[in-house]
Amino acid sequence: MADVDVRIALWQCESQPLQVEANLTRLDATAAVATARGAQLLIAPEMVVTGYAIGPDAADRLADAPDGPVAQRVRDIARSHDIAIMYGCVELVPEGRRFNAIRLVDRLGSAIATHHKTQLFGDIDRRMVAPGSSRPPVVEWAGWRVGLLTCYEVEFPELVRSCARRGADLICVPTANMIDYDVVQEVLLPARALESQVFLAYANYCGAEGDLVYGGRSTVVSPTSAVLAQAGREPELLVVDLDRPTLEESRETYPYLRDLRTDVC
Repeated sequence: MADVDVRIALWQCESQPLQVEANLTRLDATAAVATARGAQLLIAPEMVVTGYAIGPDAADRLADAPDGPVAQRVRDIARSHDIAIMYGCVELVPEGRRFNAIRLVDRLGSAIATHHKTQLFGDIDRRMVAPGSSRPPVVEWAGWRVGLLTCYEVEFPELVRSCARRGADLICVPTANMIDYDVVQEVLLPARALESQVFLAYANYCGAEGDLVYGGRSTVVSPTSAVLAQAGREPELLVVDLDRPTLEESRETYPYLRDLRTDVC
């Protein structure tokens, strides 16, 4: 890995709704495999702990506090396997509101960032959770600036650009995208990566959950818009190397961030 700045793993899996313990056990096993393949960060899908389309009653019952048992368990998994983990869950804050959350913990099990999904997708989201009210975080990790977005949010160029303007090099997107919306992976992800000059890592479900059929096709895109890796429709662990020279050279070729006139937009 002499020429590699960072190695990430995207866990494309089938949803197991309401099976919190089983999902955490799967996460533990997947973290072990990702570490064995040299990954430094494992990215799991949106609400991977509970399943996505679980409804408001289950969301209320299974919501985890910021320092709750799920958070503690994932921190233990990260420490055990020496790998950073980004994962999705329902989070219950002290004020009593529920959010669709993604959390990032480092390889030592320390919490780095939490993001509450701001752009909710239809009634599926709106019946379960409140919209987040803070802009997506951009944090330091392993010498990279990492932005956090959830699923539908990456389809809004404003949110990707917000992360990029605050220095993001890599934007990670845990997601639950359905098979009807493959256009996201085909068109929007390459466009977002190019126009905002970032790497994008999009970790999706596959298979079915109730009436929903997920599209898989988890994807990693370079700032040049090149697709570095893409899964198929079945469960898969994508392991991808991201290198700093590609980012720096692309930003010289496509100087959108440097040339952007913020006084007129």
